[in-house]
This record gives sequence, C-alpha cells and structure tokens, in this order.
Amino acid sequence: MRTILYVAPFPLQTTLRFGEALARLDDVRLVGVFQEAPPAGGPFDEVILVRDALSTEQIVAAARQATERWGPVHRLLGILENLQEQLAEARVHLGIAGMDPETARRFRDKAVMKDVLRAAGVPCARHARLTDPQAAWRFVDQVGFPVVLKPPAGAGCKATYRVRHPQGLHQALQETAPSPARPVLAEEFLTGAEHSYETLTLDGRVRFESITRYYPSPLEVTESPWIQWVVLAPRDISGPEFAEVRQVGARVIEALGLDTGITHMEWFRRPDGTVAVGEIAARPPGARIVDIMSWAHDRDLYLAWARLVVDGVFAGDLPGEGPLERRYAVGAAFLRGQGTGRVAAVEGLAEAQARMGHLVVDKQLPIVGRPRQDTYEGEGWVIVRHEDTEVVKRALMDLITTVKVRYTG
Repeated sequence: MRTILYVAPFPLQTTLRFGEALARLDDVRLVGVFQEAPPAGGPFDEVILVRDALSTEQIVAAARQATERWGPVHRLLGILENLQEQLAEARVHLGIAGMDPETARRFRDKAVMKDVLRAAGVPCARHARLTDPQAAWRFVDQVGFPVVLKPPAGAGCKATYRVRHPQGLHQALQETAPSPARPVLAEEFLTGAEHSYETLTLDGRVRFESITRYYPSPLEVTESPWIQWVVLAPRDISGPEFAEVRQVGARVIEALGLDTGITHMEWFRRPDGTVAVGEIAARPPGARIVDIMSWAHDRDLYLAWARLVVDGVFAGDLPGEGPLERRYAVGAAFLRGQGTGRVAAVEGLAEAQARMGHLVVDKQLPIVGRPRQDTYEGEGWVIVRHEDTEVVKRALMDLITTVKVRYTG
C-alpha cells in the first residue's frame, strides 16, 4: 500500500476534487495535511492538522508522523502554486521522488523564470526585478507605458497592477514599496488575444496538450470584478494557427527542466500574429479549465493527473482506454455583477435555459442570499459543450449577456 500525502491549507472544492482523484488509484492510502479539517466522509484515510500548511518544517513533521504510522511516504503532493517550493524542499528532506527545489523555483519565481526563458530564446515580456522605486522609473524609460507590477512569486493576477501613466506608477510604488527584502517584478505589458496552454508531461516529454482562449484577459477580469467573462477551448487545436505555441510550450518546459507533472501557461497572440509567453506554473489551471479539458476529451483529467504524478503513467497509454482525443469544443461562462452585499436576484436564467440549456453539461448557479464572492469565478458558472466551436462561443457570449446577477448593496 502506497502512502500519498496531499497538502493544502484549506479543503476547498477544487482541492478536494484532486484529492478524490488520488484516492481512486489502486493500492493508495491518502493522508491529507490541512490547516482546517475537511468534511467528514471525504477521500482521506487520515487527516493531519498543522498550524501552517505553507511551512516546509510543518510539512516535513506531518510526513514523519505519517511515516511512523504507515511506513515510508511514496509521494508528497499539492496543487497550489504557493506550495510548490515548500513541497519540493520537503521532498529533499524526506528523500521522496518528485519535483526538486531548483525546478520549483524556476516555475515559481517569475523573474527567474523569464531569465531562463529569454536565455533559451523563448519570446516573452521584457522584465526587471525592482528592489527600489528608482528601478521602476528606469524600467519604464526602457520599455514605456503600460507596464505590469506584481510579486515575483505571485499566483495568477493577484496583487497585480497594470500601470498606464506616471501617476499610476507613483501610486503602485507606494502600495508595493519595492525593496531588497521585498522585490517587485516589473514587466512589459503584452497586448493581444490571451490564451492558456496546458500540458501533462512525463519524463520530460509533453504527452498531452490543451489550449483555451480568455474573453477578456484575466487581468481585465481582476481589475473589473463586475465583468462576466468566458474561457473557451476550441475543438481543434491541431492546425497551423496553434503550431507555434505548441512548439514554444515544449521549449518552455524543457528550458525550465520539468520532468513529470501538469503545467498551466498563459500566452498572447500579439497583433502581428506572433506568440509571446506571459508565464507558466507547474500546477493545475484554475477557471474550471480541468473540467473543460475533461468534457472536451470525454475523459477524467483529474484522474489522468493522479496517474501521472503517482503511477508515472500517461492515461493515453493505458490499455483499453485509448488516446485522449479532443472530441468537443467546451467553454465556461462566469457569472458576476455590479454591487456589494449578498446576491439579491439572478435574472435571465429561464431565458438562457430555453435557448442554451441543451448545451449545458455542468453548472454551479448563483445562490440568492449568499454573500458576494471575492474570486474571479464570481457567484457561479455554466459549462457548455458542442462539436462546433462557433456554437459554443455564441452560447457563452449569449449567457454572459442574458444572465444578470443583482446584489443587495
């Protein structure tokens, strides 16, 4: 029986989905390491509670506690970006196979990442690590406005500032206060259509890839919390329009040194048609993209991830299951609105159901009376699927213009 330690601060819905996939593997004992206990009846054979699940020392202590009871730990895993370096450090302490600290840092520290990628000839935004405010003004002199300021080890668009003019830069520097102890990453602002590129990589080789398109970009979604937005996965990604990003994505993974794992890369199709990499993370994507990929391929990508990182096998190689064939276009619409307080009403659902209900494969609708959610997924979401990409795209755009979320304040 193989003991798997799965670490997360809190037992959120998506976190538990990946835990459930691990528990479905053969010959596995799943031990959860949390700050807050998950609901009873979950996938865990044992739960170890720690004060700080982001602490390498406490992760190591929990692993040793599990070892005393169950024997050696086979794998030490977690899906959050801000856990990857600590998990890698703990693996070294405990002699557990998996991503090492140097690789984890190349993915986690976006300044280091971009240094590596530019050295490998990968097209990406110009950047600088700021340790004082004057460095920001020097960077702007080189690249011009707009620029983006964010933590070097940020996740997604959290604590990210898009700076369009000198006054905005002055304000952003006051809020970020770059220093040697707390550096800030400055980046050239990339323009163009924003996409994501996901992979499953085994023994350094990309075995599965997926592409999605954001409408609008995640940064715009973060800056405007009332925007209803969509993520679209086209059915066919084999054509020449995606050839460059598939080649670039493989080069990125090779340059950063990933052996086995899942990745999520954000990239831009610039106005001239060329590709530029935003950043990449060695963890699953958010924005329901794992669900979208699962519906697009009629396969459980959560389980495919678990088999990859625990069994060291690619799901497309398993006897009797066949290759992961992309059979459908799939997309998610995220429902949000203007205002504060609690959800007072959700308008347009009956109309949307009448027009698009036959395309819906999964949903989590806004709940009247629930406090407004401070996440980019908003109050709920709807996933639609069809063989024709244009049908899915039209349905998504129809959803976000038909359904309206109203709040009490």
